[in-house]
Amino acid sequence: MPPSPDYAPMTTVLVTGGAGFIGANLVHHLLAHSPAPLIVVDKMTYAANPRTLDSWNGDRRVTFVQADIGDANAMAELFAAHRPGAIYNLAAETHVDRSIDSPEPFIRTNIVGTSVLLDVARRHWMTLETSERAAFRFLHISTDEVYGSLGASGLFSETTSYAPNSPYSASKAGADHLVRAYFHTYGLPTLVTNCSNNYGPFQHPEKLIPLTILNALDGRTLPIYGDGGNVRDWLHVEDHCAGLVAAMQRGRPGEHYNLGAENEQNNLAVVDAICAAIEQLRPAKNNPALRAAGVESYGALKKFVNDRPGHDRRYAIDPTKAKRELGWEAQRAFPSGLTGTVQWYLANREWYDAARIGYDRQRLGLGTINV
Repeated sequence: MPPSPDYAPMTTVLVTGGAGFIGANLVHHLLAHSPAPLIVVDKMTYAANPRTLDSWNGDRRVTFVQADIGDANAMAELFAAHRPGAIYNLAAETHVDRSIDSPEPFIRTNIVGTSVLLDVARRHWMTLETSERAAFRFLHISTDEVYGSLGASGLFSETTSYAPNSPYSASKAGADHLVRAYFHTYGLPTLVTNCSNNYGPFQHPEKLIPLTILNALDGRTLPIYGDGGNVRDWLHVEDHCAGLVAAMQRGRPGEHYNLGAENEQNNLAVVDAICAAIEQLRPAKNNPALRAAGVESYGALKKFVNDRPGHDRRYAIDPTKAKRELGWEAQRAFPSGLTGTVQWYLANREWYDAARIGYDRQRLGLGTINV
């Protein structure tokens, strides 16, 4: 399917949350596939690694602005100075466990921040010439978690009712509804994508895959929530970025698109696959941290722990609409994608070490601490 004739590929592109996991990968993807100038905005919370900024190698197409999307004055100044024609909104608090311990930052950034950004974008959009207004796009990146939990069968589609079960997913659902409202009320050309679980480079080490990699290398416990049977549809972040660009270029304003890889894995299987990949790349017998821990294999570090409160059992996405309307489909098989991810983290330990984790990798999400 060819790009929409209304899409202006050389317009200035704004990426919010660009120093985070998906945002950083999107910046790299855009730099590799488009000559368009990029404005990258990030508040630089704990989840934004300063080493990520270095990875752009001073590319002159990138202008970095440290700012909060909830700061209306800062956003108004940014829009006036750079006049973006395409916005990827990735700025968000994203860790479910942290949302259980402290919901307020999620409400402030994910709902209030999105509201501020939408309104600044609307005011900017209204000043544009007719052709620029037609080409303008606001793409809000969301999650499949807004749909709640599936049983043993079935898939999330774009018509699935929202049923968020955590403060994180509730805050993202609220933001999604605001984005929809700005299209229907004001005509602002917005789109929403809801993705499945991402994995790949630049992910903060509080999340399952990088935490498991880091703990395994250090000979630390590999915590598995509940019985390890919670199922997620795992999407490589580079495939996700390609889907976001496809939505920006070919998506219809006012629409939602689900982006998933049709790759369901339970958490226990993911941890086992990581252990096998690390064993292949850095055998346990050559890792002094395992000897110090008194174990002979990475798998011996696994430990089942009490489940997360309100832990959704299964997510699975039906990407049919994205395939049909956007011409997009995930390309990476999970085994090779996961091995490549482990290789990246093994080769980039200095990135890990620069991450501002803010805690000693202890269990979060029990509702007992405020981080």
